[in-house]
Amino acid sequence: MPTTPPDQHLTEWSAEELAQDPTWIYPMPDGAGQQLLDCVRAAYQPGKPLLDYQKSDFPFLHATLAVLSGAFEQVREGRGIALVKGLPREGVSAQEFELLTWAIGLHFGVARPQSKASQYLSEVMNKGTDYRSATGRGYSSNAELDFHTDGADVVALTCYNQAISGGESICSSSSLAFKIMSEERPDLVEELCRPYPFSRQGEEAPGEAAFIHGPIFAFRNGRFFCRWVRNRLESARKMEQVPELSKRQLEAVDYLDEVVRRETLMYRMYLEPGDMQLLNTHVTLHSRTQFIDAEEMDKRRLLYRLWIAPPNSPPLPETWRDFYKNVEGGAVRGGILGQHYDEQCQRFDARQASVMGMTL
Repeated sequence: MPTTPPDQHLTEWSAEELAQDPTWIYPMPDGAGQQLLDCVRAAYQPGKPLLDYQKSDFPFLHATLAVLSGAFEQVREGRGIALVKGLPREGVSAQEFELLTWAIGLHFGVARPQSKASQYLSEVMNKGTDYRSATGRGYSSNAELDFHTDGADVVALTCYNQAISGGESICSSSSLAFKIMSEERPDLVEELCRPYPFSRQGEEAPGEAAFIHGPIFAFRNGRFFCRWVRNRLESARKMEQVPELSKRQLEAVDYLDEVVRRETLMYRMYLEPGDMQLLNTHVTLHSRTQFIDAEEMDKRRLLYRLWIAPPNSPPLPETWRDFYKNVEGGAVRGGILGQHYDEQCQRFDARQASVMGMTL
């Protein structure tokens, strides 16, 4: 079996190690928040679609970009997790904060669509979704979530409002989970390197199957990758065309969930207004506790989520091609094309890929 190469040891962090290591936290420099906001307000045009904005519309200062670049570098080549603190929030409207999130994404990669609606930026808030239904999505519910990975190389979450209670963000290192499982139950690691079925939750694009097969643990060039979404596995198991899982397969995923939920692995944090959490989905699993909202709409828990394909990304395992479409390094890949991936989406992808020097 391939082993995790030595240069990935930083991604094998425990909760204690992350708590003692402040290098993955990036406070914005004095004055940077106001400059970010000034750029956003200068660029904003009422009614203009997000996909029509360009990187050049947001000339952020070098010092600001240096901090953000450090965070994205940490995600790609360091811990696989970063937290930026100090984005402007006081006196900032939700619409301005949304555009700010989008603007940051334009500087660091190509955003990817996220659902049946093919939207490139999602509001993470309780809209009454049943997380456990065949078409359920966690970001539009207030439910406690399973540990999972999102559908692109990097996921960015910016916090506008916190909940009245709950909504704690929890992260675990899938790299460390792999290492622990390799020591404790190598037979189950072997199972997780074989294909499992995952539902597309009713969001498949024309011509796509309702589910895909892929391993949970995979490797390319000796580099470890993890892709795990229990909710999509459980949805797939209810489909008539999906074969029954073996007892050993079920034991393996149950053991994985048990390992990543050990207190020694789970790093807990409450994202505060003005925070941006960045995760490398290939080496980090994340979850969220159930939350209770304020009654006033403008005070309810609200985050904005971007899925990003960054430049300089590593090649992915060939076995992930069905989902990512392209598995080569530095490619625009991942996301859920959905059922409204139209010419406007294609133009954005092509333009932004050119700006970032990425292959489409």
